Amino acid sequence: MSPTPGNALLRIDNLSKTFSVGGGLFRKPLKLKALQDISFTIERGETLGIVGESGCGKSTLGRCILQLLRPDEGRVLWLGDNLLDLDPEEMRKKRRDLQIIFQDPQASLNPRMTVGEIVADPLKALMPELSANQRRQRVMEMMEAVGLQPEMINRYPHEFSGGQAQRIGIARALITEPKLIVCDEPVSALDVSIQAQILNLLSELKDQFGLTLVFISHNLSVVRHVSDRILVLYLGRMVELASGDDLYQDAKHPYTRALLTAVPIADPKRARLRNIDALTGEIPSPINPPSGCAFRTRCRYAISLCAEKRPPLEPAGDGRLVACHRWREIDDTPAMLEAV
Repeated sequence: MSPTPGNALLRIDNLSKTFSVGGGLFRKPLKLKALQDISFTIERGETLGIVGESGCGKSTLGRCILQLLRPDEGRVLWLGDNLLDLDPEEMRKKRRDLQIIFQDPQASLNPRMTVGEIVADPLKALMPELSANQRRQRVMEMMEAVGLQPEMINRYPHEFSGGQAQRIGIARALITEPKLIVCDEPVSALDVSIQAQILNLLSELKDQFGLTLVFISHNLSVVRHVSDRILVLYLGRMVELASGDDLYQDAKHPYTRALLTAVPIADPKRARLRNIDALTGEIPSPINPPSGCAFRTRCRYAISLCAEKRPPLEPAGDGRLVACHRWREIDDTPAMLEAV
């Protein structure tokens, strides 16, 4: 299913989330700014990839979208309704449309429940009008849809491989027929060969059920195969948002370019050509981030302005947004990206 322009399912406006860290009897807790001023929309039928290094705020953003974490500021508009304004009962009714697939397939499954009970659990909570026979029938149909044999319904999670366990998690997320699913690093814990199978399965299910996906990953090579647009986060802030093709062919932000150099390629000569923008240095602390542009301490293009002023997120053509003072000056290096 292709995204429908101008038909936004979800709109995020100026979203921010801060955590209190540490503290004690004689010390005040420190403030960790996990997300700062995040804004974007997701169209019906679209897959939005969210990428960045560990600690950039990807999973926090996914959980704020689903209201598993409550943002400090901003709005989460689902079909025009601000989810932050809903009381618990009203939010419960929205849960049927908003589901999640977790990173660790085995850890996300209750070892004391059978597969049938695990997949049926959302139906009990969100669709109580269904009878036991109706629930069982839907569970068997969903297991078949994700590539599991229906007769496995009475087995326990420890009897399944990692890839099969993730298929169970996908079936559980799909059982209520949601409109949007947040996929939080759904293949990072799996072998490479199994990753491809799960990615292909998600693409098939997206078309079959008319899904809209938020796909979170630290791996740009994985995100490339499933995403219509890609949002790049660094230290809790948006640094670039572009279509998948535009991002891979002509990345504008130095951080995005650096992430692309980390994608392995077979040709060593081409690999050396693109190492010019490789990431160096450590990620700054989100408790005490650098002034101005947070990426400047690792950026080969940084100038004094980068330390003095935070770059605004500005249009860069074709619906792209970039937060960099010097993105217009950075030379294109097709050799770096052509093999990615």
